[in-house]
Amino acid sequence: MNMIIEENNTVEYRGEVFDRTHGSPFDRGSADSHYGRRQDPHWYPEGSYRGERIEPENMSIAEMRAYFMGYEFNERFGDKKNYE
Repeated sequence: MNMIIEENNTVEYRGEVFDRTHGSPFDRGSADSHYGRRQDPHWYPEGSYRGERIEPENMSIAEMRAYFMGYEFNERFGDKKNYE
């Protein structure tokens, strides 16, 4: 399955460890997938929807990768919001 969720709010996915803290790039990618939103890389250093939203032009390659891995992770293992 290649997925390990750690107790320290990280997840190991595809051989890499990602921070799952609310607002992190991985968290935001996973949330966008969960809610059926299109991929739109971003993150919030102070937590989800708190403080400044960091846009792609200000994200590092590692942050962009974490966002896309979060999206992919939820597509593969997560669930989707049911709007019915």
